[in-house]
Amino acid sequence: MNLQETLNWRYTTKEFDPSKSISDKDMDQIKHLLRLSPSSVNLQPWHFIIAETKEGKARIAKGTQGFFHFNEPKVTNASAVVLFCVKTDADEEYYKHIADIDDKNGRFPNEEVKDGFIGAVKTFADIHKYDLKDLQHWMEKQVYLNIGSFLLGVATLGIDATPMEGIDVKALDEEFGLREKGYTALVAVSIGYRAESDFNSTEKTPKSRLPESEIFTEI
Repeated sequence: MNLQETLNWRYTTKEFDPSKSISDKDMDQIKHLLRLSPSSVNLQPWHFIIAETKEGKARIAKGTQGFFHFNEPKVTNASAVVLFCVKTDADEEYYKHIADIDDKNGRFPNEEVKDGFIGAVKTFADIHKYDLKDLQHWMEKQVYLNIGSFLLGVATLGIDATPMEGIDVKALDEEFGLREKGYTALVAVSIGYRAESDFNSTEKTPKSRLPESEIFTEI
């Protein structure tokens, strides 16, 4: 598929076929997709919990009880579920950790460049921490960048996806001890293969977007 075909093919899947599973080869690709996503100043303020087993998906499904019960089948019937988590804080120790990893991977020709990178990260992070006072929100934006590329990336593999903000993040934080580790749950994305009976399929419900004349200004 070319890009336009892929964009028209993908949609938010409402019903997965539980008999179909994502191959190990594609799951490896999916991990690369998550890990190599862009983020502002390479902050990478994320952690991913990947559930492929019945037991693992049942743990994620604890975040779909009560009010969010309508999302439970999208978790349990999917081939896998990725829980996107975001850091709750970032400090100079974390900035240095990123720089050390970058240095190990050969990104810095010398210590001066490395120190300059740490200074740049700290400068931009401090703007959000102290001036704009939205550090947490800024880090969440980086995770949403990852989610956006993730949805398109899995579609190129012919894999369906369902992003869900409709989850009990507190229940999932407690289930996985996330807050003690410096993270909090943000969005769950189920992945797998659409069921033929899915009412939201583009074959049954045509994709609709605002017209180009309304959303583009070309200069």
